[in-house]
Amino acid sequence: MTEIRRVRVPLADRSYEVLVGRGAAAELGTLLPGSARRAAVVTQETVPLHIAASIPHEVFHIGADEQHKTLETVGELCRGFARMGLTRNDVVIGVGGGLVTDVAGFAAASYHRGVPVVHVATTLLGMVDAAIGGKTGVNLPEGKNLVGAFWQPSGVVCDLDALDTLPDREMRCGYGEMAKYHFLTGDDLLALDMTSRIARCVEIKAEVVASDEREGGRRALLNYGHTLAHALETATEHRLAHGEAVAIGLIFAAHLANVLGRVGVERVDEHFAVVGEEYGLATDLPAGIEVARLLELMRRDKKALDGLTFVLDGPDGVEVVAGVDDQPVLDALARMA
Repeated sequence: MTEIRRVRVPLADRSYEVLVGRGAAAELGTLLPGSARRAAVVTQETVPLHIAASIPHEVFHIGADEQHKTLETVGELCRGFARMGLTRNDVVIGVGGGLVTDVAGFAAASYHRGVPVVHVATTLLGMVDAAIGGKTGVNLPEGKNLVGAFWQPSGVVCDLDALDTLPDREMRCGYGEMAKYHFLTGDDLLALDMTSRIARCVEIKAEVVASDEREGGRRALLNYGHTLAHALETATEHRLAHGEAVAIGLIFAAHLANVLGRVGVERVDEHFAVVGEEYGLATDLPAGIEVARLLELMRRDKKALDGLTFVLDGPDGVEVVAGVDDQPVLDALARMA
């Protein structure tokens, strides 16, 4: 087993560790709360990594598609927790990608008004984003992640062995989320090996979460590229996966920043170089998307407190920009058609 990197998410008495490396799942027992006597393991039939819980446990499988990221799924899980007699002193273990950790985390936050949760991320997207930071939630027909809770895990495992079995599309989804970190700091992430790159992404997110746990300000920067991404996911009925949508959203955000005079063309080119060339991700809008529908969905974004609101690059770095008029947005979208 290679060296396990340990990254701490500093949240005072709720601080926790993220273990990153090959074989890290073997260390799961070190992250479970000492009070836990039983575990409810939430996963999917398709998840390639099987964990050995060190305490008695029951496994609950949820659907593998975004259509199962619903309040109904959370309700079914909570009923299962009740039947097994799970208490707030026990633990929920989410094993899977972002869908699993979002749903398992929300179920843990809701059942008995809060049961400890530990995540074992098995996708790249889950490792660098979804499993870290305590944001949980499910979708409504009206939009993505509109119902949820902030519920910090007791620990997170990122076992890179799971990545060996992922299909190419799942890796691309992770690359889309990973790409945003290239623009949040000046780090040369491409110079790092995969373990170090994932650990650095976790460090960046941990530092932001520690400064703004409930997304009152700075944490919104982690949604770089996500405003259009979430709209695209809903508009395509999730035929476009999250990381794929984020990749397109990053390019759109660069175009919009350029239209608004915040960045020059060379910065837009940097986005293309990372997203399209280095990670090999699509950078165009999918065919047949109605622009009016995208505008409508972007207005429902959780950040939209004062008209259309985006996280955009600029002379002072990436920041939240509110009250953006429709026309610049339409101009930026037109560049991507």
